[in-house]
Amino acid sequence: MTRDDDLSSDLPLSSDLRAVLDGRWAASRDVVRRYIEEAGLVPLSGVPLPDYRARMLDLMKQMVPLGFPAQGFASPDGPSDPGAAVTAIETLGYGDLSLMVKAGVQWGLFGGAIENLGTQSHHERFRQGLIDLDVLGCFAMTETGHGSNVQALETTATYLPDTQEFEIHSPTPSSRKDYIGGAAEHAQYGAVFAQLITGGPGETPHSRGVHCFVVPLRDENGDDLPGVTTSDCGYKGGLPGVDNGRIMFDRVRVPRSALLNRYADVADDGTYSSPIESDNRRFFTMLGTLIRGRVTVGASGGAAGRLALTLAVEYALKRRQFSGPGDEGSELLLLDYRAHQRRLLPLVARAYAFAIAQNEVTEQLHEIQVLDPDDVDPRELRRLEAKAAGIKAGHTTLASRAAIEARTACGGAGYMAENRLPLIRDDLDVFTTFEGDNLVMTQLAAKQLLTDYADEVDGLDAGGWVRFVAGMARDVAAEKTGIRQLVQTMLDASDETPDDSDLTDADTQLALFQGREDHLVRTAAARMRRAGDDDTDAFEVFTATQDHLIKAGEAHIERIVLEAFQAAIDRLDEGSAVRETLQTVRDLFVYSALEADLGWFLMHRYVSVERAKAIRRGVNELCERLRPIAGDLVEAFGIPEVARNVPMLTSLAATVPS
Repeated sequence: MTRDDDLSSDLPLSSDLRAVLDGRWAASRDVVRRYIEEAGLVPLSGVPLPDYRARMLDLMKQMVPLGFPAQGFASPDGPSDPGAAVTAIETLGYGDLSLMVKAGVQWGLFGGAIENLGTQSHHERFRQGLIDLDVLGCFAMTETGHGSNVQALETTATYLPDTQEFEIHSPTPSSRKDYIGGAAEHAQYGAVFAQLITGGPGETPHSRGVHCFVVPLRDENGDDLPGVTTSDCGYKGGLPGVDNGRIMFDRVRVPRSALLNRYADVADDGTYSSPIESDNRRFFTMLGTLIRGRVTVGASGGAAGRLALTLAVEYALKRRQFSGPGDEGSELLLLDYRAHQRRLLPLVARAYAFAIAQNEVTEQLHEIQVLDPDDVDPRELRRLEAKAAGIKAGHTTLASRAAIEARTACGGAGYMAENRLPLIRDDLDVFTTFEGDNLVMTQLAAKQLLTDYADEVDGLDAGGWVRFVAGMARDVAAEKTGIRQLVQTMLDASDETPDDSDLTDADTQLALFQGREDHLVRTAAARMRRAGDDDTDAFEVFTATQDHLIKAGEAHIERIVLEAFQAAIDRLDEGSAVRETLQTVRDLFVYSALEADLGWFLMHRYVSVERAKAIRRGVNELCERLRPIAGDLVEAFGIPEVARNVPMLTSLAATVPS
């Protein structure tokens, strides 16, 4: 990347910033960065679907020798390294999201189901083949009629004791497996989620809930096996290299060993057994082991969002438009305009915050998944699942917004496929709904806030947990909390700037975010309290309060992101350039978040009108402060050169005046 002399002198700053962003598995990121560069891995336009799909499969095969596909799985030589595997797939977001999704489906979802839900026999049969791509699989969970509500899936797996087989069947049109990556063309097997129906001797067969089965889909020629009907989803809004398809089953027989039986098993005679007695707890335990996919989606979506922001910021550092006052001979750079700074720099600051928080989630996932499953505290797993859901929702929402803003910030150039921004935007669009719709994920994070301390609410349905929360003995009176008192005693000068504002104090920032979250949680609980009345429809209360829950979830997400950001800053040396830079980036993240929600803070008297004005001015001043190092900020993302090699950048003059 060509940079002006003023910015080039600060190269150590971008290197130090990159070290913070790359985190614990920086080496894995560098392996993938080199691979992206060497393979020329960028999103393409105008390539026919079959050719694009074949290219992605070939590129996946080239990744096998790099080692990270195997890191997600235990081996005789040692335990797995899930953090490295997640980080490597995340970094594919700097290249082509089609490859990231293909890799994530094969090694993360299909492989994750085998690894985490199967037992030794499944590992011995499938593990090495799925790593080496001799066994290609898909993750067949979502159905036409059910996506987020996995417990209501309609596909059945009925045990037949006479032949010791399961019969996999799609009983209704809405039970068709839908949007399944790999199902249209490449997958030979599916990790199929279905209602397990069985009964022991003298027992009427009935559903034991959703379980996972390994079901063969195609023969060696790629043709559907008897009873299996696959179809192609065709062109989508993005991700042309992913062969999404649909699957229907017509009484397909598979052996008893097809059940991934770590958490439940069926004996020869149909007797069902499980080490987890509660059906709900078993279901959520099984899903909890698969959160690696959700973590990876949030991380890789964030990487693609950072790529889009990098292209837009670099363009704004080269593209000129209009002359400055009294200087008609020289046009200004786009990033010299305050409006353009406001379009991009708060998003860059937010990208830093979420990237650091994402690293924290990946580390927590790693620490849990290297443990023996019997040693995992279910409460910690539940908290991680909620945190992963919240970060996934916040990070992919940010990425989608960043891609849209980056595209429009580059004007006509941003609309050209050759400059890749519209391709990145289209590929990112589905990240807000797959691996958990973002509204549902935000709601899940809020639910965890309300029920975190109570083991007995684990797995309750909507009515059950609403009634539980309704009985909580929490103070919901008009509060005079510490945060309110703190804000009221803060300097409220009309000429306040970030340099003399308490709002740049890390403790004050966290107190504001925590105060908003606490207020929203307690008032949500108060609104739900009437669900405990005998004549009240619990679901009606839940629906009426859903917007409040989502608001609480969003506040929670911003709070945990800020905590992670500050923790990363605290680990840096006092007075160092990288620490001071990150403190300014953190301040812009906080100020822009406060500005976006000023209505709430004003309405609840957490800030005054004068303080609100100071917040708006503060965003401007922080953007101005970061403008000279904008190039360093995006350089620190570590986007490979090939991904930044687009005509809108290479065709413009590289000189950037100081």
